Formats: sequence, C-alpha cells, structure tokens
Amino acid sequence: MVTALGGLLAHHDVTWVASAMTEEDRAVAAEQSGSFVEKTADGASYRLRLVAHDPAAYDRFYNVLANPTLWFLHHYLWGLGSAPDFGPELHEAWSDGYVPVNEALAAAAVEELEREPDAAVLFHDYHLYLAPRRVREARPEVATSHFLHIPWPEPDYWHALPPEQRVAVHEGLLANDVVGFHTERWRRAFLLSAERLLGARVDRGAGTVEHDGRTTRVVARPISVDPNEFDRLRDDPAVLEREQALVARRPEQLVLRVDRTDPSKNIVRGFHAFALLLERHPELHGKVGMIALLAPSRQDIREYAEYLHAVEAAAGEVNDRFGRDDWQPVELDIADDFPRSVAGYKQFDVLLANPVFDGLTLVAKEAFIVNEHDGVLVLSENAGVHEELGEWALTVNPIDVSGQADALYTALTLEPAERRRRADAIREHVRAHDIREWVEAQLADLDAVRSS
Repeated sequence: MVTALGGLLAHHDVTWVASAMTEEDRAVAAEQSGSFVEKTADGASYRLRLVAHDPAAYDRFYNVLANPTLWFLHHYLWGLGSAPDFGPELHEAWSDGYVPVNEALAAAAVEELEREPDAAVLFHDYHLYLAPRRVREARPEVATSHFLHIPWPEPDYWHALPPEQRVAVHEGLLANDVVGFHTERWRRAFLLSAERLLGARVDRGAGTVEHDGRTTRVVARPISVDPNEFDRLRDDPAVLEREQALVARRPEQLVLRVDRTDPSKNIVRGFHAFALLLERHPELHGKVGMIALLAPSRQDIREYAEYLHAVEAAAGEVNDRFGRDDWQPVELDIADDFPRSVAGYKQFDVLLANPVFDGLTLVAKEAFIVNEHDGVLVLSENAGVHEELGEWALTVNPIDVSGQADALYTALTLEPAERRRRADAIREHVRAHDIREWVEAQLADLDAVRSS
C-alpha cells in the first residue's frame, strides 16, 4: 500500500499522517511537534506528520484489536464456535487502544487541515475506521475518502463484534464522501452490511449509501503495480545475484509462492496440496519442487507466531515424507528480502496464490511482469484479483486441498501454447491497468465530490 501511494508523492502536494511506531519515530515526533519535509528514495518531497501514542494504548490498538481481531474478521478466519471471546480484554483494547489512537490521528489530520484548508483527506484500511467521523465533526466541509485493502465480510459475520463496535465501524466509514474497495464483490458486501446493520438507504445502481444526513459513494478500484519499476528490478544487481543462486538449485519445474506468514494466506494447505500432488504422481519426484519465499509477519501476535510454526512443520513433513538425498521437494525461505522474491518471480513455472480470503493478492500482478517461463497462475477464487485475472488462471477453492493438487498437476502439464496465451494475457492486463490508473481513479472520485 505504501509503495502504491508513493505515486501520489511524485505528482501532488502530500502530507502523510502516520503513527510513530519506533523509539526513533517517537523521538522525531517529539522534536518536530508537527509535520516536516521528507524525501522518498526517488527524491520526491512530501510532508510527514508522526503521531506518538501511549505505548500501552498502541499495543492494544495494533496487537489486540486491529490485528488480529479486525483482520481475522475481515478474512473470515474466526471459527465462531470457539473464537473470538469478546471479553474484557477486547473491550479495553477498543476503548483504551483503538479509540484513542484513532482520535489522535484524526486530531493530527485536523491540525494539518488548518495549514492546508483546501486539502482532501485520504484514509486507508481497517486501522482507521473511527478517524473519518472525528475529522468530519471538526471540519464538516472537507472532502474525504477511505480505501479498504482487505475483503469485506457479509453482514452476518459482523455479529462477531458487539453491536456498538460494528455500528461504529460502519458509521465511521460512512462519514466519508467516498469508500473504495478492490473488487465489486467487496463493494457489494459493504452496501449490504450498511443496509442491514445500520438501516441505511442503499441505491445499488448508483452505488450510494444515505445515512445520518450524508450520502457516501462506494466504488471498486482494483490496485495495481508500476510495471516500469519491475522492468528496472528485472536487472537489478541484488535480484540477479539471488536469481543466479536460485537457478543453480532450480528443479526441472518450479512451483513458487510468495507471501507473508499470515493465516489468511493459506500456506499450510498449499503444502498439503503439494504433498498430495507428489502422492498421486510419483513420476514428478525429483523433477518438480516448491519454493516458498515468505516474509515473517506480526510475530508479536500469538496467532501469527503459532501459524509460522505450523508452516515450518508442514514444509518439514513434506520433505520427511518424499525427500531423498538428491531432491528436497519443498524449500522454505523466511526472510524480509524483496529482491529474492523478484528473482523467484522470474523463474517460476507455476505460481500458487491460494488465500482463504484476500483483498487483492498483488503478487499475482507483480510476478507476471518479470516472469520468463510463461508461468501458470493457480489462484484462489477468494482472492480479490480473481475478479480481474480469473479467466486466465486455474481457479481453486482454497479449502479444497484435493482440488488444489489437481490444479497444480494441470498447470505443470499445460501445453506450451496455452501457457503462453494465459501468461501474455495477464501481462498485457497488468501493463494496461497500472498503479497510475488506480491513483488517478482515487483523485477523480474526490474531484467528483468537490464538483458536486
């Protein structure tokens, strides 16, 4: 998301309001006591406003309420028969964490509006559901949008939250002039939940919601990548170094996945599907391998730490069962190393992206810009990007391990001409619908609000 929004900085006067997350951030925030000029790696200037929070409040906000509670809800990760228990800890995380952090960020945005009274405010993601309403109360005339980079659950699933919380989430979003999602699927779900949970008046044809005397436009704008950036990365020295090492150990056919170690990414089931592929097709032993290039994610949160252990155990089980002296079926590489991921993108024959649910799954767009093997995309039907790329992918149900194994086999045995047709179509789509188109759509939505 930060990379995507970087496109705004090169072409517009931007002030970025963000939480001070480290000790260094907090020291800078205390020293500056306001916004100050920063530069991107490309030399673009922007103003940065760092907001320091009470550490205990921020921990409740980020590590208890936003992640995992809201994240798990948005990705249908709660098995409601056993979790969550919305007991005193979660109520306190809301009242003593999520609420004050949102209020502090909203107050900083209002202060910045005093310096730039004609500016619009763009909110992003599930961390800031309450901030738009606070800004609206202080500055009723300001134009605001809020973009959600994650799935939006159907109305019944929102009953995992107590009434006051689920109402506050929806009312906070509807304080904006525009609410954006990556797909029509998530947009439709939001319209339905606003109608059922708030009793709001919804016009599905116009994509608008009327509530509390305001009208909010709800749009679908799929995010994308900068193809030029990946064209440059293709020959970056760090990428070439990692690619050389990968080629030296590359199996005849390579199945790749690139993900964070997040339960929503469905990594364990992917390993189970690969094991089932090897069980059903012994002729592939020694010829095909899976490389999982994973970035560690939110390891301060118990559920994420436990999931990482499950990922490591699942990979080990495949290797213990099928490995031999001259062949290790699964290579698990856990590091924060983007050049390594780009090297993997260049080399895969099959890209597996099987999230349980995902707002978009941007790797499916990134990878095909640089891939050199006419790779085949095996894609979850619950990935937001399926709405754009599904016709050229092999679609899987993320819960159906057997179906995923079958899809992997189909991908590995697809005729070269069909591989080329699908890969070319994905490449052409991503190049035609790049990150600049997404940024311009955000600004056009706000311009439409102002002109009306």
